[in-house]
Amino acid sequence: MKILIIGNGYLGKRCADYWPDAVISDKKIYSVADARAVLQKHQPAVVLNAAGVVGKPNVDWCESHPRETIIGNTILPLQIAEACQEAGVYLLHLGTGCVFYDASPDPPGWREDDFANPVAVYTRTKYAADLALSTLPNIGIARIRMPVDYLPVPNNLIYKLVSFPRVIDVENSVTIVEDMVLACRRLLEKRAPGIFHVTNPGAIRHREIIALYEELVDPAHRNEWITASELVAQGLAQKKRSNVILQSSRLEQYGIRLRPIKEALRDTLIKYRIAKISQT
Repeated sequence: MKILIIGNGYLGKRCADYWPDAVISDKKIYSVADARAVLQKHQPAVVLNAAGVVGKPNVDWCESHPRETIIGNTILPLQIAEACQEAGVYLLHLGTGCVFYDASPDPPGWREDDFANPVAVYTRTKYAADLALSTLPNIGIARIRMPVDYLPVPNNLIYKLVSFPRVIDVENSVTIVEDMVLACRRLLEKRAPGIFHVTNPGAIRHREIIALYEELVDPAHRNEWITASELVAQGLAQKKRSNVILQSSRLEQYGIRLRPIKEALRDTLIKYRIAKISQT
């Protein structure tokens, strides 16, 4: 099964690391014609869209660059989808669970078919794509949240948290990257339509992640704890961040099961320690 990955950023490259039959397109897409040309060149069986705009150094960039964010997160996925629909090729689009804010009215967490309540420019543009793409056949949307990886890289939630001198202690669903690539592979193989929350079962607090990091990686690590409201009040973020718990029932309908978060996190941090040592 030849997989075409559009988007050579962090997640696109991580998927390619695991999938020997995948190729990453090096062509920028600005139109449906560009998307058609990429499909014609590679002749894939399925497509993963991992392209998008997150902003640098973080999503606050999107607040002052709404046009670029709309183009990358809303218009681009629709252009890719149109080309895939014409070619009859299944498309799996990487979305985000950060389109939800605060606690779900239906515990234990937000479901795939719940209407979201995005606040920031980034999340609003991502949700706009979800609303449109989810009306089309032969398209899946894999929503992930705050990727956790064993590679010590800036996109990794572990790397981010331990780099911040001040951290908020909130509870969230998160996505272990090793499990995500396996789940996305299964979704591509099954050509599963609709929205999927690709998060590890359960939820975890930032304080728990840091405690495990100090146990397994760096006992000397220290940070200050602040509240979520202080994050914006102290100028550390422009907009309120999404802190939510998601349900992932649709994955189970397709026989796809991710490891419980606390089990997967411990395994990931053990590997993170090894990877960190190898960098020194």
